[in-house]
Amino acid sequence: MKLPLLQEAIATADAGRPAALATNLGSGLQILIEGSEKKGTLALDDAALAAVAAAVRDDRSTTIDTAEGKVFVEVFNPPLRCMIVGAVHIAQPLAQMAALGGYAVTIIDPRQAFASEARFPGVTLSTEWPDEALEALRPDRRTAIVTLTHDPKIDDPALSAALESDAFYIGALGSRKTHAARCGRLSEAGFAQNALARIHGPVGLNIGALSPAEIAVSILAQITATLHADRLKEREPG
Repeated sequence: MKLPLLQEAIATADAGRPAALATNLGSGLQILIEGSEKKGTLALDDAALAAVAAAVRDDRSTTIDTAEGKVFVEVFNPPLRCMIVGAVHIAQPLAQMAALGGYAVTIIDPRQAFASEARFPGVTLSTEWPDEALEALRPDRRTAIVTLTHDPKIDDPALSAALESDAFYIGALGSRKTHAARCGRLSEAGFAQNALARIHGPVGLNIGALSPAEIAVSILAQITATLHADRLKEREPG
């Protein structure tokens, strides 16, 4: 393995961008793939490149068969992160479920009485205002952001910052009426309709959820479906 390509793959993931390092197990030739950019001496045909893209999408290193022999594809994805704005009752089960789902969870709430270690043991907490917290956390394409407070003073700055990021999922708790008013405020703040369409509101899949735990299930299910949207689309009948 060529150390410079490995170091570049690691640096790419650290910068919040997915990458894959493909190595021919026979010849040792390698190629680093980051989106449409490729660097290295290993040539891959379209079928092999599609298999590499699928490995990155599925976040799973694998070995593929190519015309030039077996190729090991090592995936370097940024970690999955879930940033929950609002240390409310729903945030407690959602933080636990998201962590079990492989997400690094951060609870963001300037109200220190809510965002406490006693209420969220072992969870990373931020008591900065959401826009400041998100600026520091730098959400990327492997980040989900959920707002839960119902308080425009907290949710709106968070959603503004989320819409300016590459987060793959943005969700906001509230009724359809609440969401319509929220979108109205964000529109007045300068966000176009196609940007506002990124917000899942009311948040979560419609499963008839009532309790905080059930609502958390619906939210994490929607996050998961959004993360794997390409895979789900492939499974649709042709």
